[in-house]
Amino acid sequence: MGITTIVTTNDGWKYIVMIGVACVLLYLAIAKGFEPLLLVPIAFGMLLVNLPNTGIHMYNGHGGVKDLFEFLGKGNGGLLDYLGLGKELGIFPPLIFVGIGAMTDFGPLIANPKSLLLGGAAQLGIFFAFLGALLLGFDPSEASSIGIIGGADGPTAIYLTTKLAPHLLGSVAVAAYSYMALVPVIQPPIMKALTTKEQRMVKMEQLRQVSRLEKIIFPVAVTVIVSLLLPSAGTLVGMLMFGNLLKEAGCTNRLAEVASNGLMSVITIMLGLVVGATTSGDTFITWDTIKVVILGLTAFCVGTAGGVLFGKIMYYTSGKKINPLIGAAGVSAVPMAARVAQKVGQEECPSNFLLMHAMGPNVAGVIGSAIAAGILLSIYG
Repeated sequence: MGITTIVTTNDGWKYIVMIGVACVLLYLAIAKGFEPLLLVPIAFGMLLVNLPNTGIHMYNGHGGVKDLFEFLGKGNGGLLDYLGLGKELGIFPPLIFVGIGAMTDFGPLIANPKSLLLGGAAQLGIFFAFLGALLLGFDPSEASSIGIIGGADGPTAIYLTTKLAPHLLGSVAVAAYSYMALVPVIQPPIMKALTTKEQRMVKMEQLRQVSRLEKIIFPVAVTVIVSLLLPSAGTLVGMLMFGNLLKEAGCTNRLAEVASNGLMSVITIMLGLVVGATTSGDTFITWDTIKVVILGLTAFCVGTAGGVLFGKIMYYTSGKKINPLIGAAGVSAVPMAARVAQKVGQEECPSNFLLMHAMGPNVAGVIGSAIAAGILLSIYG
C-alpha cells in the first residue's frame, strides 16, 4: 500500500510535502487562474509521482537517454517514463515552439525594430543568475540551466536543462513555470519602483502597418541569420519561425490551426505531466532545489528590472516618447508580460494603450531567450 510506504520510510514526509505543494499549485491554477494550461498538468504530474507504488513513474535516475532506454528495455517503466522520452530526447520543447510561433504576431517587432534592444536587455537576469549560481557552487552547466529561468520561457528552460543538467530538470522547470504564472504578481512592484508617474503615463504613437510580405520574409530571414551565426540556437529559433511562417504564409492556414491548437495542446499536456514527474519527493526536496528557486526568482526580477531600466534609457533618448513600462515585457512570458505592461500603464492613465507596443519587446524576448540558451549550449554543451 502507498500509505505504508509513506509511513515506514525515512523520506515519507517528503512525499507528503510534495503532495501539499501539488495541491497548492492546483489551487493557484484553478482558483486564481495562474497559467492553468501549464500549472494543472505539472501539478497533477507532481501529485501522481508522489503517490507511492502506483507504477506510473518508476525511473528516478539521471543518467541520460542511454540509461533511460536501458531501464525501459527491461520492462520496468511506467506511463510517464515512456512519455518522458519526448522530454529526454529534446522533442517536446521545439514542438511547443512551433505552436508558439503559429500563435505569435511579429508585426509589432517588425514595425518597431528597436524592441529587439528591450528584449535583449531583459535577458540580463539570465547571466546575473548564472554568475550567482557559480558563486553558490554549481558547475557551469548547472549554472546555465538555472540562469535560463530568468528568460521566463519554460520550453527553453526545459530544453537547455535536459541537455546540460538533467538532474536539475524538476526544480528548474517548476521554478520557471511558477514564475511565468506569477508574472502579474512579481512584475508590477518592480515596474512601479523603477519608473515615475510621468513616465508611466507616456502615450506612444500608433505603430505603422506591417505588410504581408514583411511578415513572410521575417521568419525566413531570422532562421537563416540565427542559424548561421549561432547554430546551437537553430533548433528552437527555427521551430519558432516555422510555426510563424505557417501562420503568415496564407496557404497553410490548416497547418497553422493544428500547430496553434491541437499540437500545442497535446504537447503541453504531455510535457506538463512528465515535468511534474521529475519532482519526486525523495529527489526533489534538497538544498539545491531551494537554491534554484531563489536564484530563479532573482533572475526573473533582474530581467524585469533590466528591461525597464533600458526602457528608461530609450525614454530619454527618444525625447520622452517611449513608455519604459514596455521594457518589462522583454521577458519571454507571452503575452502575459505585455498584458501586465498594459495594465500598469492604464492604472495611471485609463486611455493609455500599450499592449501592441509591449508585444514587440515580448516576442523579441522569446527570440532573445532562445539565443541566450544557444550561447550557453554552445559553450558548455
